[in-house]
Amino acid sequence: MAAAAAAAGDGLFSAGIDEADEAVRGTCEDASVCKRFAVSVGYWKDPYIQYFVRQAKERKAPEINRGYYARVHGVSYLIKAFLKKTECNCQIVNLGAGMDTLFWRLKDENLLPRKYFEVDFPMIVARKIHHIKSKPPLSKPIMESHSGDSLLIDSHSLDSSRYSIQGADLRFSSELEEKLKKHNLDVHLPTLLVAECVLVYMTPQQSASLLKWAASTFPVAMFINYEQVNMTDRFGQIMIENLQRRQCNLAGVEVCKSLDSQRERLLLNGWETAHAIDMMKVYSFLPQADVKRIEGLEFLDEKELFEQLMQHYCICWASKDSSNLGLADIAF
Repeated sequence: MAAAAAAAGDGLFSAGIDEADEAVRGTCEDASVCKRFAVSVGYWKDPYIQYFVRQAKERKAPEINRGYYARVHGVSYLIKAFLKKTECNCQIVNLGAGMDTLFWRLKDENLLPRKYFEVDFPMIVARKIHHIKSKPPLSKPIMESHSGDSLLIDSHSLDSSRYSIQGADLRFSSELEEKLKKHNLDVHLPTLLVAECVLVYMTPQQSASLLKWAASTFPVAMFINYEQVNMTDRFGQIMIENLQRRQCNLAGVEVCKSLDSQRERLLLNGWETAHAIDMMKVYSFLPQADVKRIEGLEFLDEKELFEQLMQHYCICWASKDSSNLGLADIAF
C-alpha cells in the first residue's frame, strides 16, 4: 500500500512549525521526486523538473508513474482548454504550487497567459526562488518574458511582468488577495485557479472559504482541483492510515467522500457549473496512442492496485462565465 501514500500530495501553505505541518510540507518533495522519476523513465517530457528536485534514490512503482502521468496530462488538458477559450488573454493562479514547472513548459509552447501566479507556504517559496536565482535555465525564461521595470525579488517573493511567486497562507483569503493584488492580479481578467492535493489539507470550512472567495472575486473564472475521492471505503481508509503514520493529517477528507460531494462543494460555494471524474476515467480519455506508448515502458504487475489507486483520485473543475466565453463547455 505504499502506492497509496506516495501518490498523496503537492506543495502547501501551513502555519506553525509542528510535526503535522512539516509532514504536509514534505508532500511537496514527495510529489516532485515522483514526477522527476517518471520523467526520467520517459512518461512525459519536462526539462525543468531536474533543476528543482533530486533524482529518486529508488525506483518508483509503475502504478505510481502511471498515476502521475494521468494527473499531469489530465490537469494540463483542462488548462490548455481554458487557454484556448480565452486565447491566453487571462491569468493563472497556481495554489500550493510546490516545485511545479508549468510556467516554463507553457512558455516553451508559446501558451503563456498574461500573468502566471504561484502561491505556497513561504518556506517552499524561498526554496523555489533560490533554485530560480541560481539556475539560468529557470531564470532566463523569466527574464526573457519580462518587460518594464526591474524585477522585484526577495527571499519570499519574486515578481516579474509575466511570473509571480509569493509565500502566503491559503487559509486566509484576505491575506492571499492582498498579496496577489500587490503583484498586479487583475480581477477583471479571466482567471484560472489550480489546486493539486491542496484543499484536502485544509478543513472543509477553510476550503469552502477559499472557493467562495475565488467565485466572488472573479466574474470569469475556472477552478481545477485534483485530489482524493471515494475515501470512505477500505482502500481509502488504508490511504488515510498510511499518511497518518507519517503525521500527515487529511483535514478535509470528509469532502472527499464521493464525486458528488466534490461537485457539491463547488456548487455550494458560488460556482455555476461543476464536474468531477475519477482518474481511471481521465486515463481512458487521454490520447490512446500515447497511453499505449507509456504502458510499454514498464511491466505493470498490479493492475488491480493501479485501478483502485486511480479510483481514489479525481479531477474536478468548475466555472463561472459572465462573458460567455464557453467555459461551461470545457470537458474531456
